Amino acid sequence: MDVTAINKLINAKPNLSTALGMEFISTPEEDTCLARMKVDERNRQPFGFLSGGASLALAENVAGVGSSALCPGCACVGIEVSGSHVKAVAEGDTVTASARLLHKGTTLHVWNVDIHDASGDLISSVRVTNYVIKTKKK
Repeated sequence: MDVTAINKLINAKPNLSTALGMEFISTPEEDTCLARMKVDERNRQPFGFLSGGASLALAENVAGVGSSALCPGCACVGIEVSGSHVKAVAEGDTVTASARLLHKGTTLHVWNVDIHDASGDLISSVRVTNYVIKTKKK
């Protein structure tokens, strides 16, 4: 999945993805995209671990990037995010989110996003549903 065009849009002005330090990565598979995020002061808890909210934000954003890559010219927004956090990640580590498309409908996309630490251990497993909004042509 080529996310080059979406990356340009994301990096054009400040937003949640840039504020938390997310980096989106293209893949050769048409139903999969990746994102990376270093655990640092932007996305950690006061205790020095990756915030669960930041993990959910990473999952929702990488699924949104995937839906946007599949539907150019549409606005793709998350309408449901549900996840389980199974392991803590300390500041200084980097996490990678792998989003795989489970359902591609006309208006709904369902993604499974697994987040792993640098050692490959599962950190969180997240389900994201996106609503695809067809934009009006002027």
